[in-house]
Amino acid sequence: MREAIHGERPTGLPFSAGVRGPGVIYLSGQVGLDPATGRLIAGDVAAQTARTLDNIQTLLESVGSSLDDVLRVSIYLTGMESFAAMNEVYVRYFREPFPARTTVAVRELPLGASVEIEVTVADRRR
Repeated sequence: MREAIHGERPTGLPFSAGVRGPGVIYLSGQVGLDPATGRLIAGDVAAQTARTLDNIQTLLESVGSSLDDVLRVSIYLTGMESFAAMNEVYVRYFREPFPARTTVAVRELPLGASVEIEVTVADRRR
């Protein structure tokens, strides 16, 4: 049993912004899309990380959850030289005990993004 969570995503792609299942919410990888335009924001990895985490926070709030419920975070960067800049922004959004986390470097990301983030969340409503 799964329920789709709707949010910003490029048109025509076959996935949900997230899925709610028994006791858990999975958000698909999110990039720094401007909610007003649906386009990737201009800026460095720090700006894109902040926009991405703002978008994740908004999606979670729309389903009665929050960043405090995040159990696991996966972060994809187009270069590990961006790790410190991403991490400086990351710590402004999460507090101890921090979620489990994996960060990997990839060759490229959708829409030319510098960072993509996905989360697994404990669902307090189920």
